[in-house]
Amino acid sequence: MGMEQNPKFMKKPAVRPTFPKRAIVTGGMPYGNKSLHFGHVGGVFVFADAYARFLRDRIGKENVIFVSGTDCYGSPIAESYRKFCEEGKFEGTLPDFVQMNHQSQKKTLEDYDISLDLFAASGLGDSAQIHNEMTDEFIRHLYENGWLARLSTKQFFDEKAGVFLNGRQVVGKCPVEGCASEKGYADECDLGHQYMPENLINPKSTLTGETPIMKDVANWYFRLTDFGDLLTKYTEYLKDQPNVRAIIPNTISEFLKAPEVYIKNEFLDAFNALADKIPAHKLVVEERKPSFTVIFEKLDDMNEACKEFSAAGIRYRTGKTLVPFRLTGNIEWGVQSPRLEGEEQQTVWVWPESLWAPISFTKTYLARKGADKDAWKDYWCSKDAKVFQFIGQDNIYFYGIAQTGMFMAQQGADQAAMEIEAPEGKLQQSVLVANHHVLFLNKKASSSGSVKPPMAAELLDYYTAEQLRMHYLGMGLGQKSVSFQPKPLNPVAKPEEPDPVLKEGLLLSNVYNRIVRTCFYTVQKYFDGMMPVGEVSQEILDLSSKAIEDFERFMYRFEFHQCSATMDNYIRKLSKFMARELGAADKADDNAARRQALISIFHGVRVAAVLLHSMAPRGTEMVCDYLNFGEEFWSWDNIDKTFAELCGGQDHAIKFLEPKVDFFTRHPSQFAEKA
Repeated sequence: MGMEQNPKFMKKPAVRPTFPKRAIVTGGMPYGNKSLHFGHVGGVFVFADAYARFLRDRIGKENVIFVSGTDCYGSPIAESYRKFCEEGKFEGTLPDFVQMNHQSQKKTLEDYDISLDLFAASGLGDSAQIHNEMTDEFIRHLYENGWLARLSTKQFFDEKAGVFLNGRQVVGKCPVEGCASEKGYADECDLGHQYMPENLINPKSTLTGETPIMKDVANWYFRLTDFGDLLTKYTEYLKDQPNVRAIIPNTISEFLKAPEVYIKNEFLDAFNALADKIPAHKLVVEERKPSFTVIFEKLDDMNEACKEFSAAGIRYRTGKTLVPFRLTGNIEWGVQSPRLEGEEQQTVWVWPESLWAPISFTKTYLARKGADKDAWKDYWCSKDAKVFQFIGQDNIYFYGIAQTGMFMAQQGADQAAMEIEAPEGKLQQSVLVANHHVLFLNKKASSSGSVKPPMAAELLDYYTAEQLRMHYLGMGLGQKSVSFQPKPLNPVAKPEEPDPVLKEGLLLSNVYNRIVRTCFYTVQKYFDGMMPVGEVSQEILDLSSKAIEDFERFMYRFEFHQCSATMDNYIRKLSKFMARELGAADKADDNAARRQALISIFHGVRVAAVLLHSMAPRGTEMVCDYLNFGEEFWSWDNIDKTFAELCGGQDHAIKFLEPKVDFFTRHPSQFAEKA
């Protein structure tokens, strides 16, 4: 028996990944206090868009809804509005301010070819009305299921201004051990760590610069601390999922530890003097470590001990652990909270309501299409559907822990009966796709930090949208933080050095563009504008089949940089095939050989266009248009079909391509620079 017949040596058919019948794709919501910087687009939206476009081709565009929107509420927006008015930079109401930024964000996303079905706004128009209703429904359901607690906690109060301080109206140092953030706000830092307000180090009011006092305030909290065991099980479940990045379960696990306090060794004697006065605990003292650890069984025990430490002048830092998740507050600019027990009217803290805002936006989109009011459940509550949420790593706490717990709590009042994978008809858990930080010139850029990020719109003065899209997708942000190094904005870049942002785009504007143009001009010169169809060479069929399998597998795993690498390999091999086969035909002036070469090369052009469609939509859609095909061109039902099958075996008329027309091009500034 020959090797080709021996089952031992026969290639096993590839096991293709399974995709849902319907899908929601969301991109993290930008605050309504500013335009989009490069990280919004290059760190989240480009990836969400690429996946949404891929799914439309893969499972049908009618089965995919891509939504996001401006996060309209919260203290960051109110504070930015106050400063803008104070500095004479804006005149108008707070909603006017948000509307201005919403329109700016919307235009930038459109300029980057982000194909949102709806870019809504949580506080504007019909999406605001639906979001208000969704907020009331979501919170009431948690309350009815017994998962809310009204807790009296300390809140910052600025005596000079005579007001309570919310969110970013107070700034200090994050109290969480190991966190280097100097941007700790009321109860979270800019790196996403959560803590009780009274633990913030060196708080200052942004209104007056004064040190605020603490006053008792009653708010509604979600009992997140009750979900530790379920979240632990869910984390183990996530570790077994092939399309969940390790950063998700790893980050969630960091917050599932017992409550801990870290105290420098110089306070050990003072601690020992208090040891009998604080709740039951475990003391861990390790040699050569500058601090000792105090571990408690319950969060309340730790908080009680911390009061004693503060009174005794013992400085401490807390560890990451689950804390009750605050739902309500007293900020004026916020969604109205339901009055559950006749309490005074409050508003909802911005983070909780932003977690169910994508549901509100789905409802808004479907309502505009005239769908039934419960149609959203076909996407969010069905096992045939899946929600894919693209976020930054700083937001894993909110989406991976708080959202997961609240979605579980919507199943009912019996925690023992709750399922990791929710039953049909209940809110299903989302697939979270978290990118690492996209740095700027090797530093973490932040609008509120010392290193200011370039605005997304500004970059379009130097690059085309497709050049930037291809670069961001190829950076490998799913694996690690990567620096964005645009040569025009890099003060230390040398004139002779290549621009690293252009690497991925050159594959399209140089190699693939040349292949497509050569095919069109050859057909126009030798075949009267009729694309020849027939039997594709086995070499190209095999090459294409592998590219399709690899690309689909990498997309399923959100390994966008591998998708980019797959296309690089495929297109360059197709280019070599063209140079060899068409070159030989031209050298011999053999029209039959020329025809056969074109049949195979055109097949490669089509496969490449379909795969690239999610990454570089503008140029690939131009290829489709000139090939004279409609929407069927993109369907993965036809992905491995030849033009002979698509055209019924008949040669196919293509559109005339004028000389020097490019499907993929460079930015005009790049031509000027070269000249």
